[in-house]
Amino acid sequence: MKILHTADWHLGKKLEGEERTEEHQQFLNWLLHCINEHHIDVLVVAGDIFDTGTPGNQSLKQYYSFLWQVKNTCCKHVVIIGGNHDSVSTLNAPADILKYLDIHIVSGVPENFEAQVIPLKNTEGITELVICAVPFLRDRDIKISIAGETLPEKETRIRTAIIEHYKKLEPLVQTYKESGIPVIATGHLYAAGATGTPESEKDIFVGNLGKIAGDQFPPIFDYIALGHLHKPQLVSNLEHIRYSGSPIALSFSEDKDPKQVIVIEFSEKNAGINIKPVLIPGLRVLSRLKGPLDKITIALTRLNKPENTNWPTWVEIQIQTDGFVPELYEQLNAIKPDFVEKLFIRQIKTTTGLVKNTGTDTAWHLSDLKPVDVFKQKLVAENIEEETAGELLLTFEEALVLLQSKEVE
Repeated sequence: MKILHTADWHLGKKLEGEERTEEHQQFLNWLLHCINEHHIDVLVVAGDIFDTGTPGNQSLKQYYSFLWQVKNTCCKHVVIIGGNHDSVSTLNAPADILKYLDIHIVSGVPENFEAQVIPLKNTEGITELVICAVPFLRDRDIKISIAGETLPEKETRIRTAIIEHYKKLEPLVQTYKESGIPVIATGHLYAAGATGTPESEKDIFVGNLGKIAGDQFPPIFDYIALGHLHKPQLVSNLEHIRYSGSPIALSFSEDKDPKQVIVIEFSEKNAGINIKPVLIPGLRVLSRLKGPLDKITIALTRLNKPENTNWPTWVEIQIQTDGFVPELYEQLNAIKPDFVEKLFIRQIKTTTGLVKNTGTDTAWHLSDLKPVDVFKQKLVAENIEEETAGELLLTFEEALVLLQSKEVE
């Protein structure tokens, strides 16, 4: 049996207002080809199908068209979980109908806990694989805040709650496991031991809250398919716990990340597992250049044309400067290579500007800052003592998490 693990499609995602629809469609077309080429039996998508909880018609059309086309491949089953960007109701809306196509949707933790356990059967009705489809655990699943709780207590409680959620699945799959049937779990979270939180992604839990280490997942799972982090990687160097990563670069922070899906193969019962990353070809290249203007000018002219892609390159340029540089776009656009289609230019102030100096670069424009960054700058500007500032920051981040969870209901 072969399983393909992918995640974090973020259909509908734009980059600086620029559409990525055609790039996503190229990936989906390639994925159909990959499924047939590698004789995939089960497709697992570990969350963040869409970029927002209210996807546009084009994104919905891409999603449903892909699911319909999957049924014309060798793939027998599809299992999709909801991510923190996905709306529970949007993904759930066609779930009952899609079951008749062997497409299983678990957008949020169901009222019936056991509904997360999905036995997948062959044409003879024999169970060949079991998937514990754990979606993104929302505020209602793991209460973020308890009055009077300290930060260490909060971290411990949330981490324990996530671990307990997975442990509750163990007795539900024990019989399958004893019969030699492989068991896979999914998750959409930020695991300890993983790296590379992308700029295009929001933290799921406040700061480091909710992080569980690889060895804290129950050992009963033969493979754990994770989503949320866009950089493909192992968790705690464990081969069987992986993020597949996003299929296209969704921000310039991902310019060096390989883009891939993961093929997992189980041979005969209890005969082990083979895990193989498969690179996604022909993607648009995003490049990031950072430094003073003189170095940026040289680096831009020396960019190498990427191979094996028909997409023109997009380049983000972060100019480190003590003062605003006028007509910068015209200056750099005149010297960019022909294969570079768009320049996204940011001027980064290297001295004190918006607020008191914090020892780091300060973004020249307020629009370049994230809400948490602005709040941190305000705390510094107001000379809030460290302990109080930490409590205020925690409360602010909790409010952001709550706001995001309401946006995707």
